[in-house]
Amino acid sequence: MDHKEGAYKVRDIGLAGEGRKKIEWAESRMPVMMELRKKYEDTKPLKGYKIAGCLHVTKETAVLIETLRAAGAQISWSGCNPLSTQDDIAAALAENGTEIYAWHGQSTDEFYWSIERTLDMKPNLTLDDGADLIFTVHNKFPELAKDIIGGTEETTTGVHRLRAMAADGKLIYPVIAVNDAETKWDFDNVYGTGQSSLDGILRATSTLFAGKNFVVAGHGHCGTGCAKRASGTGSSVIITEVKATAALKGALEGYQVLPMKEAAKIGDIFITATGVKDVITKEHFEVMKDGAIVCNTGHYDCEIDIDALEEMSVSKRTVRPNNEEYTLKDGRRIYLLAQGRLVNLAAAEGHPSEVMDMSFANQFMSQIRLVDEDKAGNKLDPTVYDIPEDQDQYIAGIKLRTLGYSIDTLTPEQEKYLNDYAAGT
Repeated sequence: MDHKEGAYKVRDIGLAGEGRKKIEWAESRMPVMMELRKKYEDTKPLKGYKIAGCLHVTKETAVLIETLRAAGAQISWSGCNPLSTQDDIAAALAENGTEIYAWHGQSTDEFYWSIERTLDMKPNLTLDDGADLIFTVHNKFPELAKDIIGGTEETTTGVHRLRAMAADGKLIYPVIAVNDAETKWDFDNVYGTGQSSLDGILRATSTLFAGKNFVVAGHGHCGTGCAKRASGTGSSVIITEVKATAALKGALEGYQVLPMKEAAKIGDIFITATGVKDVITKEHFEVMKDGAIVCNTGHYDCEIDIDALEEMSVSKRTVRPNNEEYTLKDGRRIYLLAQGRLVNLAAAEGHPSEVMDMSFANQFMSQIRLVDEDKAGNKLDPTVYDIPEDQDQYIAGIKLRTLGYSIDTLTPEQEKYLNDYAAGT
């Protein structure tokens, strides 16, 4: 397909008005992004650079896209999950001139078609959540890499895979691990995932959490957030883990820690947050209670063995939006939410704007960092780079200030003391 700037394919452009109101609401809750937009809209450091983006099309993402455009970038965008695009947001972006290919309920072919369309403009930068765009460049269009100065990656699963590629010498351009910033994973992953995942479960089920056994598979940053929020509702939280330290943290929070094959027998609500496949499988479905609710908040839907659930079932029906009832041969019913996709985005609206404010500030600043390196003539090695500490503190400082908080600063004497290795007791 020939590239045409400003082209789009969305569900219904007539939804743009509703989407614009939601974007304006997000802007009112994202003061860091709005301050960065104001700072860079005059100097336009991204002018002349083309960014292909593959990230959930939500109101918060719209703020990021329009901030990148305000800083001078040319944008082409697709969603990073077939069920996470909010059609009114996609319409609002298209109406405002953003090149975008995204709609809710895409088939697998449509999903990858959309990603490929963002590459028609031959980008200089990529911006990813889950690395599907980066993998598409590597696996199908490696010739584009010669013009790509770098990329950024938003999520744990994507960063993990990209680090593996780099270690194997297979990464062909540099990528900044936005996910690993303190102002991302200690806030977005914990507070954002926890709140929005429970929001998704509530919207899909309207179930009571209090008194239920709430099983969280994986007690990393995302699982920690889910466990914290579930505990606050009166649920009895059960952690399943493969990492001893993560399990121990759960135990010291007062949660029960069990292998999944034991947790499966007593759980009422299950959520996977591991980044690995086959976390809930046939052997677990075989022992679950009648009425068990199962969902996923990891990036890919392979954490739950849906094929096994299909094979074990005699019937399936949609009982509520994003809630499918599987009736097993022995009459037990298991409820799968959001087709095993990200429950917080497929069944709800994703993370609150306030935490995405910092995550997307890291995306924005990292894109500028890559451009600054390019303008300085520095060719970065094709590996995965961390967010610098000063960027983390800069973003956190803006967030604190906009929330009305202030903190202390070290005196020169304190700084000297901290660096004085000769000082004793």
